[in-house]
This record gives sequence, C-alpha cells and structure tokens, in this order.
Amino acid sequence: MDVTQLAAVDATRAARVLDEVRAARLAGQPAPAAPRRVIEQSWERMLRSGVDPDHDFRSGLLSREEVQRRREASALRHVLPVLREGLLAVADVAHHIMVVADEEGRVLWREGSAPVLRRADGLGFELGADWREDVVGTNGVGTPAVVRRPVQVFAAEHFVRSQAGWTCAGAPLTDPRDGRLLGVVDVSGPLETMHPATLAWVDSVAKLAEARLREMHVESLERLRAVAAPVLARLDGRALVVDADGWTAAVSGMPYTRRVALPKSLSPGPMRLPALGPCSVEPLAGGWLLRAAGGEPAPRGASRIVLDLRQARSWSVEVSGGAGSWTRELTPRHAELLCLLAVHRTGRSASALAGDLFGDPARTVTVRAEMSRVRRYLGAFLEHRPYRFAEDTEVEVLLPDDPRDLLPYSTAPAVGGLRTSAAMP
Repeated sequence: MDVTQLAAVDATRAARVLDEVRAARLAGQPAPAAPRRVIEQSWERMLRSGVDPDHDFRSGLLSREEVQRRREASALRHVLPVLREGLLAVADVAHHIMVVADEEGRVLWREGSAPVLRRADGLGFELGADWREDVVGTNGVGTPAVVRRPVQVFAAEHFVRSQAGWTCAGAPLTDPRDGRLLGVVDVSGPLETMHPATLAWVDSVAKLAEARLREMHVESLERLRAVAAPVLARLDGRALVVDADGWTAAVSGMPYTRRVALPKSLSPGPMRLPALGPCSVEPLAGGWLLRAAGGEPAPRGASRIVLDLRQARSWSVEVSGGAGSWTRELTPRHAELLCLLAVHRTGRSASALAGDLFGDPARTVTVRAEMSRVRRYLGAFLEHRPYRFAEDTEVEVLLPDDPRDLLPYSTAPAVGGLRTSAAMP
C-alpha cells in the first residue's frame, strides 16, 4: 500500500486503513495491508522496548536555560537561516510547523503556523520536549534519528494513539566531518495537511543545510592554513597542522594526509600518534601543530582493538598499542563493516562484503569507497586483498545483552544472520 499516494487522494480513508493496520498488528492478527517496512521495523522496536501504544508518555521539559545552552552548543544554530529560508514560508501557508531537535531528540527550535503550534502543545511537541523514538514511539523526529534517513510518518503510522491525528516528515542532519548525528529537522502538521512531496522537500533542505556545514568546515581549514603557513616555514622535519577533529590544514616534509586520528582528549606535550609515531603536540589558533620527533614512525607493535557495539547509535572503536590509545565513534556503515571483519578474521573480498551488506556482490564500488574511509583512521591495523584485521592485532567485540539488538537498524543480510547465530567472536 502506497500510503502517501492514497493520503494525497483521500486522507480520511488512508488514515482509516492505517488505523486498522495498526490495530491488527498490535493485536497479533492479520492486517488488511502491510505497513511500510520502515514503519513496521519501528513498531517492532517499540513493542520490544515496552512503549505503551495507548498512553503517551512525556518526560520532563528542559528548562529555558538548558534549551538556550544546548542551542548555543549545537552546530545546528549555524544552519538555521538555511532551514528557515527553505521551510518556513511554505510551512506557514500549508499549516505546518518546522521543528529542529538535537541528537538526543530534544526540541530546540519550533516555528511556523501559530494555530498548529498550539495543537502541537497538546501533543507535548514543545520546546525542550524529548521526542526520541524509544520515549514517544514512532515519529518524524525520533525515527529518522534512529534509521539515519528521511522518514514520513502519517496518521496511525505513529505508534502512540494520541499522535494519530498528526502527520510529519523528518530528515537527519549529520556532521559532514565525521558523519555524527547533529539532530533532525521535521515539518509537522494536522492530518489533513499531509502531502506526498513533503518528505522530498524536507530532505532537500536538510541536504542544503549539510552543504552549508561543509562550506563552513572548508572555510575554517583555510583560516587555520593561513595561521599555519608562517609556523611551518620556520620548521625542519616532518610536521602537520590539523583542526580539533584531526582534519589536515597543512603539512611540511611529509606526504599529505587528509585526516589524522586523534585521541578524544588532546593536550600539549609529547605523545605517539599512528600517523607520526613519537611527536610533540602544540596548540595553534583553531587547531594543533604536530611535529614528528624524527625518523620514521615507530613500529606499531602488539595492538588491541575493541569494537563496542553495545549501545545503539553509540558505536565506537578503541585502539591501543605501541602508538598510544585512541577512540573513534563509528557511523552505522563503518560499524557494520568492522563487525563483519571481526567475524571473518581470514578476510573478506569487496564482492563478499557487498553481498554481506546489500545482498548484491556487484556493489563493490560502494564497499571500496567505505573501506577507503575506514582505512583513513585504521589503516595501520587493516590489510586488504582481502580486507581483514592485521594478524598481530587482538580484536574484541563488545555486544549488546540481547543479540537482537546487534546493530538493530542495519538491513544488511549478514548482520541479520548474526543476530540469530552464535557466530560473533
């Protein structure tokens, strides 16, 4: 059933059908039609996590002071003009509101039609409210944050009954530097305002906002490069200047490296880094100067990698060994790839990984591109042809208590198989 097309023709009928579908699924009975896959998967998560479909739950609102503090700390404040220009004018005419939430699902900005804002208050869709999926059920803020792609939720596709008179379309906003979720932009309104093109519209504006963030990152590297130029000109030996996230602004005496893996907490002084070996760290305006101690990087020696997959949306890899210790958060795709390589220690070819991820061994271009990105920060610990962890590297995988929660939003066939097997190391 194409709910968006049906709703565009007859919103009342579409809502009625979806209500029947939802009631049947919750009762464990045959449904008159199948819900969309993204909605069905969300409902399954809600049933497993114990969200009550018949009673809405509202966690405490953030104080005005805390909302303001989060606004000032969020990178999303920089793209509000883009979001407002792309969404607000049309949203107001179409009786919608624009909502921007942070990575924790807290509503930080909310603008648009005044009557719709008042109706949103009745749903608890207020400034400072918590709209994570596992708190308020399937919705246009929490669900896109979970699946990391745009989602439209219409009528009884909302898991909690009190939201069934609402329609919303949300898109995640990610940090172009590292793929980290920054928040979600959502356009919402009463049931009768539903339009099938809303999701594409919101997604397009979200991409414009992310493009603006990329531009800002390039501009910041250019400023850092200007600061670095006279400093590097006075130095001998190998050195590079990076921003706080490890992105390279300038190098001297060594090949260009796009990004350097940095520990989460970096401070001035001597240390060891995978890219340089023994080096000194000195602060610069907007970044760090990394000076190699001389000679080639020291051999890596015995190394240990801990792949932490216990918490959804908080996956990470920790590396420790001769070059020091550092941790990096993982995108969903990189978490999938490293999980599969941890299972297959003898290695996987690009075509095998394409089959594992997509069920299509021909999609090797996508796999190679992603593995190239992984090797930018794990290059010393990964081999290729086939892709595999280095033989002298100890790998430990931290798993969720319930195997079904392993990378729960992954649709990769091989990951689905791991959830029902004892194949994990």
